Amino acid sequence: MVFQNLSEFIALLEARHQLARISQPISPLLEITAITDRVCKAPAERNKALLFEHVTGHQIPVLINAFGSPERMAWALGVERLEELNHKLSAVLDPSLPQGLRGVLARGQDLLGIVQSIGLKPKKVRNAPAQQVVHKEDASLGELPILQCWPKDGGRFITLPQVITRDPLSGTRNVGMYRLQVMDEKTMLVHWQRHKGGAEHERIARQAQLERIPAAVVLGGDPASMWCASAPLPPNIDEYLLAGYLRGSPVPFVDCLTQPLEVPAEAEIVIEGWIDPDEHRPEGPFGDHTGYYTPVEPFPVFHVTAITRQADPVYPTTIVGVPPMEDLWMGKATERLFLPLIRLFLPEVVDIHMPAEGIFHNLVLVSIKKRFPGHARKVIHGLWGLALLSLAKAIVVLDEWVDVQDLSMAAWQALGNVDWSHDVVISDGPVDHLDHASYHHSFGGKIGIDATAKLPEEGYLRGWPEPIRMDPQVKARIEELWPGLGL
Repeated sequence: MVFQNLSEFIALLEARHQLARISQPISPLLEITAITDRVCKAPAERNKALLFEHVTGHQIPVLINAFGSPERMAWALGVERLEELNHKLSAVLDPSLPQGLRGVLARGQDLLGIVQSIGLKPKKVRNAPAQQVVHKEDASLGELPILQCWPKDGGRFITLPQVITRDPLSGTRNVGMYRLQVMDEKTMLVHWQRHKGGAEHERIARQAQLERIPAAVVLGGDPASMWCASAPLPPNIDEYLLAGYLRGSPVPFVDCLTQPLEVPAEAEIVIEGWIDPDEHRPEGPFGDHTGYYTPVEPFPVFHVTAITRQADPVYPTTIVGVPPMEDLWMGKATERLFLPLIRLFLPEVVDIHMPAEGIFHNLVLVSIKKRFPGHARKVIHGLWGLALLSLAKAIVVLDEWVDVQDLSMAAWQALGNVDWSHDVVISDGPVDHLDHASYHHSFGGKIGIDATAKLPEEGYLRGWPEPIRMDPQVKARIEELWPGLGL
């Protein structure tokens, strides 16, 4: 299941009855959000991608909630179930030696397939769908159906972009999903948080006393490329390489017309421009994924130099707010795909879950194969040392038999297995840029909880009780009888 562009993905959603077309005129100012919010929180059978065909004051239709279910998110990344992302990458990263010639060949074919899908050089084209219509001097953000999501937002915001910049010194590309607030027809504000790659490019440019950072805002393209802008990859790893792996083929690019950058050739809309690292203006407020409005802060200005698009584009967007929303499943895809990478550094990890109620960074549940005293604490500190997991405010470590995807089971074990005077690690450290509870910006308290069965070497001398489990033979017997019990 490989999609070359957004149109192919929309066609699949419609064929699988996962797309609802809205033909009535709907305003991009609050009304699309009000409809989408209800759909995101509806039962699964009514939670569909929405295509608003007549957006008040605009000619371009709006697609939203395209990734808003586990099925749609999985299809976007080329699998039928999100768990396949874990299994697929785990097989490639398996550190054990393959057994026999057949195993060696299979592993070699897997690695060759990855190399071929990523591509050693970017695939470039001259005539791209993304540049069928070109506006330079007459470029205007007003032509795009950009949403005002919530009543107290500071204005209209682009919320599902691929913001492309390059490291001013090394030239390494970064692709980030940073919201952009529209100021007027030619300028936007880029909300890249201090822990993100774009903000690092800004710092480097300022230190090098550079006046401009070439930038491009990509809307649409193939769904894997769209999602990869949100992926928390290590620094200097190109997000479009991950997209190529998920697609099974390299992402094709085209040169921008006014900036020294390349953008996906199959994009729906591209906004070219530049950013002055020394020019900042107040951005916000914005109704964010925390369920609260983000306060006003200064962020850099994006100056538009061109807008290119397909002849009949679709404007893809998303909204965030009180969970659950579409970003729940975008985050779940991240969790499933990156679990094998976490296991490379912490092989004792069985599973990990960042529930929507924790807004991803507020709570991390992890099950481990506990083998020695202090093992849970080792994992807590290890996770705090891994990339953006360093921002996690609460980490709860549970035994390997606990299903961390089951919040009821996890809560039962966590609340019953913890002595709060012995099994808690409290620390100060970096927290998410948007965390409003911390007393200092981006720095605050963090907690690690050891909810595993305790060992005598950890000071627990009473003898840990055994969980209640039914006899396996009795369970099998009742399983046979069950259909005839009328229950």
